[in-house]
Amino acid sequence: MLLRLLYGTRITDIGSFRAIKKRVLLQLDMEQMTYGWPVEMVVKAARKGLRLRSVPIRYRKRIGRSKVSGTVKGTLLAAGYMFLVPLKYLFTKAE
Repeated sequence: MLLRLLYGTRITDIGSFRAIKKRVLLQLDMEQMTYGWPVEMVVKAARKGLRLRSVPIRYRKRIGRSKVSGTVKGTLLAAGYMFLVPLKYLFTKAE
């Protein structure tokens, strides 16, 4: 919802799966190296006017425990980055 309000994106999930051409990815000049990477990619693509599209996928239940949502620390860090990264780029000049 925050990404839709701030950047006009119409995506339904910020999961880790995405497809992008290598030359376009390099143009995004990614900075985040951990939990903020997925949301940074979406924000920067939206700011450049690139087409963003959610594609529903089928999946099975995870075997084992997630490093992100399976721990309090991972959940808090991911949530923090998902909130702070969009705000960071809201106040920086678009390239």
